[in-house]
Amino acid sequence: MTDAQRIIAEARQLGDTKIAEHSGRFFKSGPGEYGEGDKFIGIRVPVVRGLATRHKTVSLKTISALLASEWHEIKLLALVILSEQFKKADPEFQKVIFDFYLSRTHLINNWDLVDSSAHHIVGGYLVDKKRDILYSLAESNSLWERRIAMMATFPFIRLNQFDDTIKLAETLLHDKEDLIHKMCGWMLRELGKRDLPLLRTFLDKHGSVMPRTMLRYAIEKMTSEERQHYMAMK
Repeated sequence: MTDAQRIIAEARQLGDTKIAEHSGRFFKSGPGEYGEGDKFIGIRVPVVRGLATRHKTVSLKTISALLASEWHEIKLLALVILSEQFKKADPEFQKVIFDFYLSRTHLINNWDLVDSSAHHIVGGYLVDKKRDILYSLAESNSLWERRIAMMATFPFIRLNQFDDTIKLAETLLHDKEDLIHKMCGWMLRELGKRDLPLLRTFLDKHGSVMPRTMLRYAIEKMTSEERQHYMAMK
């Protein structure tokens, strides 16, 4: 039995069918939904993180096998381990992890998988580098790659670097997917916590054409009066 097989077997022993059923509904795994075909063991995120702590030193080969699993929580486990390894890695191994991650975006196929990893690995790697790859991802046919692009700007925002968040939000302004609207609105809201005038400038320019969900997320921390003002632009 491989390390990956042993870890999966350990995880499956912790599963709960009721949690699995609920997760399947929550992550829209039904026919025609964004997570169609996703399968769940039925373990909650704190349990996944506990498993990640126990297996934090596994090899990239093992992480690759976990990420390729049919089980959603095992994919999440792989990405949590990978993110933690990235944080502690030297620059050379960080590049290896970054390339590994981008070569497997087809396996990162639900919003929580993106949101638990893209800012740590993609954003973390690109903090002091050129960010052209984000614009390629934002033009992808893959919903998840487009979400990765915007989620990756989170560490830039924390460093008061806002240009990429603004440009990517403009690129994705007319995206058809609600999950992209939510992500863009979330990152704009985070930007607004640090530079409210810049957020107002963006909203003054785009508020009338922004998807309603994106706008609602972006203005969430504004005053009631400002929220009413921008919602009235729609």
